[in-house]
Amino acid sequence: MKSNNLILLAAVILFSCHAEKNGTATGFQDGQIVHMEKSVLQDKIMGGWAGQVIGCTYGGPTEFRWNGTMIGDHVPIPWDENQMLWWYENSPGLYDDVYMDLTFVDVFEKHGLDAADSLHALAFAHAEYQLWHANQAARYNILNGIMPPASGHWKNNPHADDIDFQIEADFAGLMSPGMVNSASDIGWRIGHIMNYGDGVYGGIYVAAMYALAFVHDDMEFIVEEALKTVPAESEFYQCIADVIQWYRQYPDDWKRAWFEAQKKWTYDKGCPDGVFRPFNIDAKINAAYIVIGLLYGNGDFGATVDISTRCGYDSDCNPANAAGILGTMIGYSNIPAYWKQGIDKVEDMNFRYTDMSLRKVYETGFRHAVEMIRRNGGKDNGETLDILYQAPKCVPLEIAFEGIHPKERTGLQRRLNNENPEISFDISGCGYVVTGRAARENNLPDAVLELEVWVDNQFVETIGMSTAFRDRRHEVAWKYDLPEGNHTVRLVAKRIPSGYRIETNDVLVYTTEKPAPRVYFNAEISI
Repeated sequence: MKSNNLILLAAVILFSCHAEKNGTATGFQDGQIVHMEKSVLQDKIMGGWAGQVIGCTYGGPTEFRWNGTMIGDHVPIPWDENQMLWWYENSPGLYDDVYMDLTFVDVFEKHGLDAADSLHALAFAHAEYQLWHANQAARYNILNGIMPPASGHWKNNPHADDIDFQIEADFAGLMSPGMVNSASDIGWRIGHIMNYGDGVYGGIYVAAMYALAFVHDDMEFIVEEALKTVPAESEFYQCIADVIQWYRQYPDDWKRAWFEAQKKWTYDKGCPDGVFRPFNIDAKINAAYIVIGLLYGNGDFGATVDISTRCGYDSDCNPANAAGILGTMIGYSNIPAYWKQGIDKVEDMNFRYTDMSLRKVYETGFRHAVEMIRRNGGKDNGETLDILYQAPKCVPLEIAFEGIHPKERTGLQRRLNNENPEISFDISGCGYVVTGRAARENNLPDAVLELEVWVDNQFVETIGMSTAFRDRRHEVAWKYDLPEGNHTVRLVAKRIPSGYRIETNDVLVYTTEKPAPRVYFNAEISI
């Protein structure tokens, strides 16, 4: 353990020294004025939004089809002038990371840049689009009166460390050119609607890279400098710092960096869909794949998109972030024609569930960015802008699932209904999560079912579960703060009409006892 700490310390020191060196060479001082033509700002904003759509479209056919493995070079990924139009028309849900961004952009547009966090929360909770993971858990919380930041807190949201805010934080950076702390402030407020800890840091880090990409043209510097917004004590920081270090060790081999990240950072502690499974939607490992694309892409748009995609897992959202950041750095006009082919067919089409198109967000995003520049000490000179540059500041430390660890996953596979009004099971640990859903017969309307949760014969809570997908509760029940020991959990039907049921799938058990490292070789050799 001591040697591991020394290795980590050495990596952090090396990272810090390099960042300081680069900061002197290519960075601006805090408060320094950066001059930018409005036409350049517009081009970069267009590049950021278009880059997201291009990256998301390219990775669309591969999303979560390669879990725990990279997508081999031999696997073709199609790209032609009809790809974007096909996805817009046939599978618009692919662009959830974009239309989620646009929800927050629209709130700012309608209510001003001082719009309350509650307005953002209510807008996305009541939107028509489908959600998953931390977003859906937060939606359920908000619809049931648990507002942010409690809606994203890990004790209320088992998906708190998931990727959700990371994939939809682009807007915060795109409206904050050169003003990384302004981007962080927006990210800190909105990110806590659906995430906590590393889940929030993922969004703040992505937004910070966007903000820096407006004024820097060195991607390695952008990746490093943005990380200063994240507490070094967090696993998110440590994961990305590792990736940067592996890039230095293996500068010509992105697959080696991927393999090292896979070995060290691919476990999932919170997400009930990913614990003890190859599926992984955790923010930090997917952010690692964004960074691998950005570093090893070396400024080449196609290489950046392709590498981020071929890292696997959330392989549409990760290249969307990577392409958006690089698109911001180089501008729309410098995205190669090969990668922009077909974008003219969709730029005037509204994203599903919105009244906003790419063309409209180009304009709206530009106005928001100019207003943010003015609000933060900058100046509008007519054809040019003076941006007051912000050196990155670190946001506060917070850790989700602190002090607890997943212990086991077992199948429950039982139904709660009129014929079977109670389910009970025993655990040994400090917490549990029961996965499952509310369901109905096809001829019946959607309804909200109710059950009670009891632990050790003590009433815990009454839970409402909707059979409607949009309003569903992502998991049946959970509790993380029981005394370590043996417990009996009972789920009791309170209001489940005939023809309706609550299906339970698995039980995850948590413990305060940290798992011992596995020893594979422990033989004494004698001569």
